[in-house]
Order: sequence, then structure tokens, then C-alpha cells
Amino acid sequence: MQISVFVPEYGVIEAVTPPYRSFLTANDFLTAFGKKAAFEVEYVGLQEYVPANNGEYTIKTHRLLKDVSQTDLLIIPPTFGDTAKGLEANKEAIPYFKALHGKGSSLASLCIGAFLLAETGLLNGKKCSTHWAYISEFRERYPDVDVEDGTIITEHDNIYSSGGASSLWNLVLYLVEKFSDRETAVMISKYFALDIGRESQSQFAIFRGQRSHQDTEIQKVQDYIEQHYAEKITIDVLADLISTGRRTFERRFKEATNNTPIEYIQRVRIEAAKSHFEASRRNVTETMFDVGYTDTKAFREIFKKITGLTPIEYRDKFARVGSAEILSMAN
Repeated sequence: MQISVFVPEYGVIEAVTPPYRSFLTANDFLTAFGKKAAFEVEYVGLQEYVPANNGEYTIKTHRLLKDVSQTDLLIIPPTFGDTAKGLEANKEAIPYFKALHGKGSSLASLCIGAFLLAETGLLNGKKCSTHWAYISEFRERYPDVDVEDGTIITEHDNIYSSGGASSLWNLVLYLVEKFSDRETAVMISKYFALDIGRESQSQFAIFRGQRSHQDTEIQKVQDYIEQHYAEKITIDVLADLISTGRRTFERRFKEATNNTPIEYIQRVRIEAAKSHFEASRRNVTETMFDVGYTDTKAFREIFKKITGLTPIEYRDKFARVGSAEILSMAN
């Protein structure tokens, strides 16, 4: 099976090398198990030598993209820095992506490589994943794509995409398993010390309210929510802030922020709770009251829905270790 890893102009080297190395390592494990190597792996690009990480590195490609008439899987890593500049630098690659998919090649984007993949139009009407921090920008640029907030992996019509940063490893492992076997994927996860089972990037997400819209009155409501999240907030109170009816307000808020007012309040409160847990090991009940909840069950369910972890799991995973604990550990 031919695996072609596209090396984008000014790509992220930490995302370019993992799929290349993983499929080569899969061959090593397959042969160690007495099986045949399954993958031919190559770097392809718009030029022979491609700069990465804003010129810090240079990657030598095996073939130019224009010479690739057929491949089984083309992997598209993210670009480094400003997405618009990355798209401009790699615009010549877009027709080749479309042509290869038209000939039967599978396409897989890693992290914000989804922007390059979306430029082809092949994602229109389909689900897609990308880095959680770029979801708002992605939705604005590609309104016809159903980008999924928090999802690690999506698959549709031989098109794959992954969430952000280390989530790309989950897609790489998924593809290794899909095109070889589970045993090989598990061995690679152990070899690179990866979590093969993670299904969501929600626990790592930081909620930033959608503010790039032009509805200044809705921005005023967002300000109010973010300043008064610990208090009881009703939809009627929010609608009165901008002197509009409840139904009209709810429609405008959803259109502007991609969240209902209730969802927005929940996201703001849970983000505050996450900050509390990260700053100390305070108990769940104290934190719950501090961010505006009075029902332990409801708080736990909403917290897990948004982050993928229970409040205790999140606190235990992300709480800072106090200086006294560090000293005791050192001793």
C-alpha cells in the first residue's frame, strides 16, 4: 500500500514526521511478526526541499506532488503559524488533492491540515475534525463543512481528519490498524507511548466565546454572561439586556456564537471550574458553588459532557502540585 505524506510549505515538522515514521515502524513490526511489510512510505511536496516550522527545518521529499498520479493514502499535515498564509503558500497543491481523490486515493488531514483539505471542497456536507482552538475560524471560512467540536477522528467517503496537536497520533494509529491490523497498531502505541483509546480532545480544550461576529448587542450579552456566570442567569434577563423577545434573542445568539444561550452559560461556567481545579486541589462542591451550580449531579453531568472527564478526574489530572508536595517528593 502506498502512503504519501504531503510536506506542506512551512509545515509543522512535529506533524509531518509522525505518520511517516509510524508506517515505517509498522513495517518493522509486521516483519517481526513474520508477516510481509504492508506499506511503501514517501514524502511528497511542491518542491524537492521544503521548509518547515517557519524555516527552522528543511525536509527532502521523495517525489514532487505533480508526479504522483496514484497513491492509496495521502496524508495532509498542518502548516505553521497563520492559516491564511499557509493556505496561500500551498494553493498549488489543492488541485492535486482533488485529482488524487477522484482517482480513488484516500485523504487524511492532521490537525489544522483540515484547512488545506477543506480548500478542495471535498469536505462540503461532510463531518470534519480539526484543532479545537481553530474551530471558530474554520466554521467561518468553510460554512458548508460540518466541523465537530471536540472530536478526535472523523471518517467519511475515504476522507479522514483528526483533532489538534497530539490527537493526530490517534488518527495515525487508526489508519495503521485499518490498513494492517490491531496488533500492529497496539505495538506502535506502546513503542511511542501513546494512548490508543482516546476519543475526545475536549479535556484539553479552552473555551473562547465566538466573538468574531458583528452583532454588538450579542457581544454585550456575552460580556454579561462572562462577568456574572456565578449568579443565576435566565434567558429572559439576557433578552431584556438588548430589549428583544426571547425567541428572537435565542435565534440571534445561536447564529452569532454557534451556541444556544444555555450552552454558552454552561461552557463559561465549566471553563471557570476547570481553572479552579487547575489552580488548586479544592473539592468539587466548593468549585461547583463558585461557578454557579447548586446541583452536584447536574454539575458532574455537564462537566463530563463538555470535557470528557468527571470533575474529580479532571482535577486529579490537571491540578498543580503545590510547592510543599514538590519538596516532599524531592525528599
